[in-house]
Amino acid sequence: MMQNVFSGIRPLVIQLLMTSFMTGLIWFVQVVHYPLMDGWPHDDFGSWEVAHRERTGPVVIPPMLIEGIVAVWLLVHRPRGVNPFLPVLGIISLLGIWGSTFFLQVPCHLQLSTGWDAQTHRFLVTTNWVRTILWSFRMALSVGMFWQFWLLLKPALADLASPQQDS
Repeated sequence: MMQNVFSGIRPLVIQLLMTSFMTGLIWFVQVVHYPLMDGWPHDDFGSWEVAHRERTGPVVIPPMLIEGIVAVWLLVHRPRGVNPFLPVLGIISLLGIWGSTFFLQVPCHLQLSTGWDAQTHRFLVTTNWVRTILWSFRMALSVGMFWQFWLLLKPALADLASPQQDS
């Protein structure tokens, strides 16, 4: 019984960690990094952008992949106590994030790799709000799923902590 109760905690913790990391990172990118691009040297902007992409990929790709794998796992193997609708919302929001990434932000970065373009930069900053909002929503979902699981787990932990009664 206890193994069944505890088996759902690992993916929930991994999801919470990956989604929290990506949420913090996207807020930094949205309010600090992308706006500062306007101040980068415009005469050699393309080389700055290429360096940006090369350094960003190894930071964001692993947690995004882990987050995706865990989101699918939670959809298929929903932990006890977690509302079945929450993993569905998690996948939908993740699809929105990935769609925005590959169809909006990546093309902007590729365009900016050829040189500075103020309109492309504005579009990048504006459309990146999609990911910022969706990752924030995913973080709330992750906290909610963990909380629901915790409410189920709490009595089991109390049973473990209580002294055994001899009959």
